[in-house]
Amino acid sequence: MTTEQELKEKLRKIEALFAGASTHGERQAAMAARDRIKEKLKAFEAREQPVEMKFTLGDGWHVRLFLALCRRYGLKPYRRHGQRRTTVMLTVVPSFVDDLLWPEYEQLADALREYLDEATARIIREEVFKDAEDPEPR
Repeated sequence: MTTEQELKEKLRKIEALFAGASTHGERQAAMAARDRIKEKLKAFEAREQPVEMKFTLGDGWHVRLFLALCRRYGLKPYRRHGQRRTTVMLTVVPSFVDDLLWPEYEQLADALREYLDEATARIIREEVFKDAEDPEPR
């Protein structure tokens, strides 16, 4: 069973992986990793022109995660009038998205999904009814 603290550590390790970090000290390593990714973004921007990109995400917590990740790196996500709440627009260098932002988002989302699935199953099992398995096939 994953605890919230274990999840937070896993999220920090994912960020450090994408930043190319070699150490995993708590706050200092996370801040250094964030700075390294911002430097990579600047390098991408020196080689390529930013373009407007559209991201369609599954639900509210995926949107919140993506928005937080974008803002962490100094990007300014937005939504056009009339777009759905699950749509996020971003003016960014495509190679930064392809090489860093989107793969990191996917790994963070997978870690959170795993944690949320586990927590949901545990709460249902403990508070609603012990047997919440799939129905038997007939």
